[in-house]
Amino acid sequence: MRLSEEPLTMEVAIMTSETIRKLQEMRLSVMAKTYLDQMDRLEDYANMSFDERFSLIVDREADVRLNNKLKRLVHQAQFPNDHAALEDIQYLSDRHLNHELIRTLRSNSYIDKKRNVIFVGATGSGKTFLANALGINACHAGYKVRYVRLPDFFAEYASAEVKYQQMEFMKKCQTVRLLILDEFLLLPLAANQQRSLLELLERRCGQASTIFCSQFAITGWHEQLGGGAIADAILDRIVPGSNIMEIQGDVSMRQRLAEDPV
Repeated sequence: MRLSEEPLTMEVAIMTSETIRKLQEMRLSVMAKTYLDQMDRLEDYANMSFDERFSLIVDREADVRLNNKLKRLVHQAQFPNDHAALEDIQYLSDRHLNHELIRTLRSNSYIDKKRNVIFVGATGSGKTFLANALGINACHAGYKVRYVRLPDFFAEYASAEVKYQQMEFMKKCQTVRLLILDEFLLLPLAANQQRSLLELLERRCGQASTIFCSQFAITGWHEQLGGGAIADAILDRIVPGSNIMEIQGDVSMRQRLAEDPV
């Protein structure tokens, strides 16, 4: 007697439903959806082996997780421009950008070597864009990044200090693989700010990378830091071994972009 195909179809449906349930319980929702899509369109996969179909399911889960991780890293970094990209750098002749240095920085080798980067240039020269682009590039490689203006860092530290949580705050700043300090030494530092900055740099020196964006030439940093032994100690933890780029330009990048026709 020939058996009906209906029980077999029902059995497959039950197995599929159970497989979907287990995948969702294991938080493999993308794999579950991809598997269900394949089952709904079996004719499209008729010429593929089990290994090929399973590979597609795993690849989809991996791709979505990687994309979600990137979004999470970029969000947590708090970039002011989360669309900055190294591909969009404008190598205009008057800016005198160091192509070779940017190419080297793109490899993220400076992060692995725990080296710092210093961008010096006038307001509107594009320091923040370059730093953001490097930060997002690091996120793509899986590094944890944090962007903060130096005045905001001091404000956050002061707030943590009031709650007796300054050590916890410093530990969070210490563990970030790439820290971007923008508007570095925009204003002269008070004595308490010098001490908290030295504490931060002491924790990160030789342990993680920091990008500094400053309007002041490095020769003027000692004065902005208040001079004396603390200023010496801070500079000694920043400058030696750093990748340094002075960004020039006859016209502000903001002005160039504003004048650029849509």
